[in-house]
Amino acid sequence: MVVALVIRIRGLTKRYGDLEAVAGIDLDVPAGQLVGLLGPNGAGKSTTLRIVMGMLPPTTGTVEVCGIDVVRDPLAVKRMCGYVPESGAVFETLTGREYLTLVAELYRLPVAEATARAGQLCELFQLDLRQLEREQLAAYSKGTRQKVVIISALLHRPKVILFDEPLNGLDANATLAFKTLVTTLAREGTTILYCSHLLDIVERVCERVVVLAHGRVVADGSAPVLLAQTGEATLEAAFTRLTAAEGMAARAQAIALALTR
Repeated sequence: MVVALVIRIRGLTKRYGDLEAVAGIDLDVPAGQLVGLLGPNGAGKSTTLRIVMGMLPPTTGTVEVCGIDVVRDPLAVKRMCGYVPESGAVFETLTGREYLTLVAELYRLPVAEATARAGQLCELFQLDLRQLEREQLAAYSKGTRQKVVIISALLHRPKVILFDEPLNGLDANATLAFKTLVTTLAREGTTILYCSHLLDIVERVCERVVVLAHGRVVADGSAPVLLAQTGEATLEAAFTRLTAAEGMAARAQAIALALTR
């Protein structure tokens, strides 16, 4: 069976002056795959997601989403993608309901469809609908605001979803709901790129793990494959080896001992 290719990245680089944030990435993601994108701070994960979303132009290389070049037609890419940024940015002067209504109108969703879908997702994440109607987003807790951002990214039933640290601020119940939601979406054909520093969750939910370091792909495969390649027992240990952070635990322990003496 031939699986359609949804994301195609070739020779991708992104430079900010002398800083090379992305240094030549090649990556193919087929339909319905849930890919964990890992890497230390500054590895190029968020920059790569923004380029795939059509928010940043690449310096060199090409990115296609469902056959559409993100530079030539970024609006078409945005229409088919959902995006949860690491910042969880929203229009803070709007209420939660006003914000979701705005997103639905931008995607030109029928009112009844958008209302029903928002209601289902709010119920899943145990959101207080009265708060969504009467309080501005500026007054929400970090977790509640993050739930609204996730819901807004899913309202238009995107073919591709890009998550950048989506669990920031979420409680245990919301985290469980999120994990079940994304694995089910992938099983039903949605393509997902999932950036996270929570390696245990990535190991449990992602069928494929791509590790970035210094803007380059240094490993690509399932968690068991990465463990076999590195000879490590956990994804955390494999990640440490792949990103050249060996000895970090020993250094941290030595510093802690010095601070307590």
